[in-house]
Amino acid sequence: MAADARTTRLAPTPSGSLHIGNARSFLITWALARREGWRVVLRLEDLDIGRVKPGAHDAAIADLRALGIDWDGAPEVQSADLAPYRDALSTLASKGMLFRCDRSRNDIRTAASAPHAEDGETRFPPGLRPPASWPTRVDDWHANHRLLVEPGIERVHDELLGDHTFDPGSEAGDLVVWTKLGVPAYQLAVVVDDARHGVTDVVRGDDLLASAARQQYIARTIGVSHARWWHLPLVYDVDGKRLAKRHGAHSLQALREAGVSRERIAGWCAWSLGLIDTRVALDLRALVELADSKHLQIAARATRAAPTVFRNEDLAWLVQRNHHAT
Repeated sequence: MAADARTTRLAPTPSGSLHIGNARSFLITWALARREGWRVVLRLEDLDIGRVKPGAHDAAIADLRALGIDWDGAPEVQSADLAPYRDALSTLASKGMLFRCDRSRNDIRTAASAPHAEDGETRFPPGLRPPASWPTRVDDWHANHRLLVEPGIERVHDELLGDHTFDPGSEAGDLVVWTKLGVPAYQLAVVVDDARHGVTDVVRGDDLLASAARQQYIARTIGVSHARWWHLPLVYDVDGKRLAKRHGAHSLQALREAGVSRERIAGWCAWSLGLIDTRVALDLRALVELADSKHLQIAARATRAAPTVFRNEDLAWLVQRNHHAT
């Protein structure tokens, strides 16, 4: 692979069948990569042990293949090798940036002034940090550990949504980077994985835009480069909540069982993002042609201003037996 070759990744969480919103993100990621000639890595993010279901790895792969999505090389499975994450944690400890945290959620809520995010995130207040003389080593791999994050602006440039500023230290405080389950937390895991898999471009939902700032901070602290960011607007339900795996009727498995073709799904995804003007079944080669960066930038910004809502009429259009109808 050439030194300047670019790589993206598909990173499903094997916790149930993917839904139509996931399909849009993954199809656009894949189409952009194939148009631009990027390598595509498939990474199964299975470290959230409580959410991973039996057979979910195979189900996630089946969902992607049914969409017509391919990737380069064998799938990467996070849980297969924890050594790189342990090495990263040890690096943070050696820099005096890490501390063990045995505080309960109630302790943190009580000490914090207020939640700092729409999802009810509570900032970890500096007053709960241990004394400055805490050990600079990891002596228990089954304990929560946090990364020191002081207030300060982190600038994020997004290829689709432009420039944004965040303050991870003020918004979230000291970040959990290792859990008492003996595995890394999401923010640390993805930074380590993107670095070791050579990921240069991350395409994902815009609910993770603020996470980009935290991941930049972690990457810089560890001493690795972060990827370019491409954040796509999410799909919402009629109640204004982001579409989730609990919406069983919108799962890709349910749509397949209803006879919905991959071309129909691709057409809806392209239309809902504003890449085409009408709902029509779309060959994946045509989707690749539509996925140029400038076109995606215009569509993403417009869709973020007027978010996509998956309504009953969208489901009805997808499951129409007459696939010539629009």
